Amino acid sequence: METKKGQCHCGAVQFEVDLEQGFVDLRRCNCSLCSRKGGIIASVPIDKLRVTEGADMLTLYQWNTKSAKHYFCKVCGIYTHHQRRSNPTQFGFNVACIEGVNPFELGPVGVGNGASQSLI
Repeated sequence: METKKGQCHCGAVQFEVDLEQGFVDLRRCNCSLCSRKGGIIASVPIDKLRVTEGADMLTLYQWNTKSAKHYFCKVCGIYTHHQRRSNPTQFGFNVACIEGVNPFELGPVGVGNGASQSLI
């Protein structure tokens, strides 16, 4: 198990994520929100992601079925993580928020079909 640290752009929101096998199932999503933000997402069980600082600095965004819960920093607006609609026992998280990760060096990243509610 490896624990990675992450944060939003301004540092107001900080979190840790426990990765049992590194980043698995890296993907982008084609839903109306994710296609606009362009983030690369990985997922972990809910208990493997902890907000360690700034939980009060997070704001929640929901739409349509209001099943997924997307969290953003109130200060800088960066998406940090979300509770998935298709699997509410998991958090998807913004891989670009993880310390030491350059999302442009991850190689090819698949696209999940969140537009048809299958992934996000």
